Amino acid sequence: MTTLTATEARKQLYTLLDDVSQSHDPIQIAGKRHSAVLVAEDDWRAIQETLHLDSIPGMRDSIVDGMKTSVEQCEEDLDW
Repeated sequence: MTTLTATEARKQLYTLLDDVSQSHDPIQIAGKRHSAVLVAEDDWRAIQETLHLDSIPGMRDSIVDGMKTSVEQCEEDLDW
């Protein structure tokens, strides 16, 4: 992960926004008191969704089981 000082990040902010959105590589921004990580909005939303789903009891096992199921086994005629 690339690390920049807050001063460097401030100078390149718009370029950094474009870079993380296109590359999906986060950038660490190190300040004198604190540090932070710049991630693309789409990546942040995906992280939040993953954390939410992982917080639901049994969801992880259900997803893993679903991934092991072939497409043919998922086909079902719906009676709508």
